Amino acid sequence: MSRDRAIDELIACWGEPHRVRAFMGTHRFPLVEGHLVTFVFIGNVDGVNLRHWVYGLESSTTLTRAPNTDIWHLTLEIPPSSRVEYKFEIEKSGHREWIEDPLNRARARDPFGANSVLQGAGYVVPEWTRPDPLARQGDLEPFHLESRAFGGRRGGHLYLPARFRRSRQYPLVVVHDGDDYIHYAEMMTVLNNLIHRLEIPEMLVAFISSSDRLREYADNEAHARYVTEELLPYIGRHFPLIDQPHGRALVGASFGGVASFSTACRYPGVWGRLLLQSGSFAFTDIGKRNRRGPLFDRVVEFVNGYRAEPKAVSQRIYVSCGVYESLIYENRSLVPLLDATGMQVRFTEARDGHNWQNWRDRLREGLSWLFPGPLLFVYE
Repeated sequence: MSRDRAIDELIACWGEPHRVRAFMGTHRFPLVEGHLVTFVFIGNVDGVNLRHWVYGLESSTTLTRAPNTDIWHLTLEIPPSSRVEYKFEIEKSGHREWIEDPLNRARARDPFGANSVLQGAGYVVPEWTRPDPLARQGDLEPFHLESRAFGGRRGGHLYLPARFRRSRQYPLVVVHDGDDYIHYAEMMTVLNNLIHRLEIPEMLVAFISSSDRLREYADNEAHARYVTEELLPYIGRHFPLIDQPHGRALVGASFGGVASFSTACRYPGVWGRLLLQSGSFAFTDIGKRNRRGPLFDRVVEFVNGYRAEPKAVSQRIYVSCGVYESLIYENRSLVPLLDATGMQVRFTEARDGHNWQNWRDRLREGLSWLFPGPLLFVYE
């Protein structure tokens, strides 16, 4: 494997601290040169491994120590526009520890902590994910209701656009894992910016979450009933909504994608818009046993049933998935079935993995296709 030429320059500098400091100050790590990416760690340790979440590659790859230095390096071929989350596994004195890359400031956070981020050649953080001082800020209001479906109190937060007026009617978007979308996918900022740019209409967005998501999101009848027969009417009683399927959407990633799709299947024609991101749509071609384990048994039963009898349950469905995640096969397989029912389907693949920034980066395309704003609206 060839390697980034810059690493040779760094190795040649070793022993001359001022040259090393100058190099470090003028380069961004990992070192990216076209399709070649060189990961670098500097330290007196016994070993360094790259740990990443790219399905199809070895999950642990060893860095090489340059002779007579504390420089550890590994060069890989990474396609342009890729985004990869990773950590270093450090070995020293018989101990192993996973750490974020000390030379890389780019971070991605999720409910489990943070990872370092490789931004391949051509990838840039979308500017519409960053706060825009010109975009007016929407409000986030808590809500609670008693649920018969679950037999207890449920709640979440409702996003109101900055120019909210009770004299108008608004689309309603229900987002599964809503707290995570807010904290890790910058969805509040994205909504503010896209509404300000007139790329999507003003809308109400209900952010809901579950403390038992692997059960409640796996084609759970009580969840579908709660969202459709309780949450939707509750918000409709308190806020002016567009009372038509094209004004209602369900959003979810991973198991949240399953919850969105299965809810629409249980209530066909109610939810006219679906945004499904890296949905955990596991299925089996032969038999019922699935390679993903018992947590997916209910999902496999649901997806197998839909594959056997595909039907139109919504009007427009936006599906996205990362090519570096194991679920790409299941998502690619589902899209033709959806399309064959007559539903309008758009499918986007990204050189990314199963993570919140991948899902964040697809929100503009997904939301603006499902709900085109005044700037993008085309009469059909």
